[in-house]
Amino acid sequence: MFKFFSNPRNVLHLSSRILFAGLSLLVAGIYGAYLYGGYLSIPALVSLHAMTIIGPTLLKIGYVMRLLSQYHLRQRLNGGGA
Repeated sequence: MFKFFSNPRNVLHLSSRILFAGLSLLVAGIYGAYLYGGYLSIPALVSLHAMTIIGPTLLKIGYVMRLLSQYHLRQRLNGGGA
């Protein structure tokens, strides 16, 4: 697993997937909890509201991973210098 995360390109691709998943959860949660909420059961509403919390969390994690991988790719391109 450490070998996977040591390659910045792998982390960059993973961050894109996490960003997409976070955005999808956020949009689905907002739509379901606030626009379509009157027709759903309480457990469904609770899970949709949880999606509005988990979605932005994944967005933040994915964005930080993306920044770190781009930083390391830039360092490799410049010859390893800071």
